[in-house]
Order: sequence, then structure tokens, then C-alpha cells
Amino acid sequence: MKGKVIVSKFWTKFFSMGKAQAITIFPFIFLKHSSDRDNRILINHERIHVLQALELLIIPFYLLYLLEFSLRMLQYRNFTRAYLNISFEREAYDNEHNLNYLKSRKLFSFWKYVTR
Repeated sequence: MKGKVIVSKFWTKFFSMGKAQAITIFPFIFLKHSSDRDNRILINHERIHVLQALELLIIPFYLLYLLEFSLRMLQYRNFTRAYLNISFEREAYDNEHNLNYLKSRKLFSFWKYVTR
């Protein structure tokens, strides 16, 4: 599943509290700017999140994402550091440049980032 790409400054801002250029709310990838449709790295990053959500049956993905973000906020007391250390984000950032990653990605690959 690739996710349906939608350009919407409003929804991207709404779902990300104004902090993101793109956000995945399964099965949609919201982009702030139409020019980002051509940003293959950004789209790949968001498609990694689509797959993460799908393998965790969607709702548990978002619950775990918010739980881990909350724990990272307690740990780092800094929004950006907390966000960048969420296991789902670490997997996506580490592999966003590999445009073939989703073809070879193993199930639950984000797990190895939880303890790292």
C-alpha cells in the first residue's frame, strides 16, 4: 500500500500542530505544498509510516506513536529530540533515501530502533 497523497496545507498543519511538511494519517499522506509531490525522499519517508501503520493494524500504530513520543518528551524534555527519537521516525529517517527500502523491509523493522 502506497498511501493516497493529498496536498492540503490545512490538514497537514492541523494534524502536525503546524510542525510538519508532511504527515501520514493512514491511508493518506498529507503534504503542505504541491511541490512536495515530486520530493521522492519525503514521499518514501511517509510511505514507510503507511507500512508501519498497516502492519500494526492502524490504531495501535498511532497509540504506540503517541505513547513513545510522550515517553521521549519525558526523557529529553525537548519536542524535536523527542520526535526524532521515536522508533517509527528513526526507521523512516534512516531509510528515506533508499527508494527500494519498502521492497526489502522486514516485518516490524521499527522494533530494532526502540532500544537503540
